[in-house]
Amino acid sequence: MIFKNLFFRKKILSSANAMSSPLLIVGLGNPGAEYQGTRHNVGFHALDVLASAFKAGDFQADSKFSAEISSTLVEGKKVIFVKPTTYMNESGRAIRAILDFYKLPPSALIVIHDDLDLPSGTLRTTESSRSAGNNGVESIIVTLCTQDFFRVRIGIGRPTETEGVCMPAHDYVLRRFSKVEQLALEKLFPEVEAIIKKKIAA
Repeated sequence: MIFKNLFFRKKILSSANAMSSPLLIVGLGNPGAEYQGTRHNVGFHALDVLASAFKAGDFQADSKFSAEISSTLVEGKKVIFVKPTTYMNESGRAIRAILDFYKLPPSALIVIHDDLDLPSGTLRTTESSRSAGNNGVESIIVTLCTQDFFRVRIGIGRPTETEGVCMPAHDYVLRRFSKVEQLALEKLFPEVEAIIKKKIAA
């Protein structure tokens, strides 16, 4: 009977620890007003929408993480929303610091970012895949030494040819969405929210 009680106590403690383990949701983008609303900052935009939907607090700058942080509790689980302020190409540095601080594995990480290879107004999720040229994702993979983390990829499409000239990708991602693209993007956010809710409940 004693061993049985000890077994159940251990099981309860393990369940409590699992419930209290935070979930890290990172949106990729570049800091600064000049980048606000650009295609490359769709991850930041998504985080603003999610933080509001989950009634999280305002984002606060945290220099030790090189990020802006907001957090809340959802069904007993701590959810941490993160906007790295390292600029896109060094996103991995901020994420590594936060994972280390909370002693979390990459499996606790969800990254939301723009994707040139998906049509504008669409999204796709992946559990493990290469960066496909996204410098922010590449920085995370290199810094964490793994590509095994969950991603929400929001399509921004590729630049189309105008008068025989195609805009370079690095210029295209730093342009703002057209009104049509913005409307299509807003329709995606309820789907993103549903994906996050499912991950929180898992």
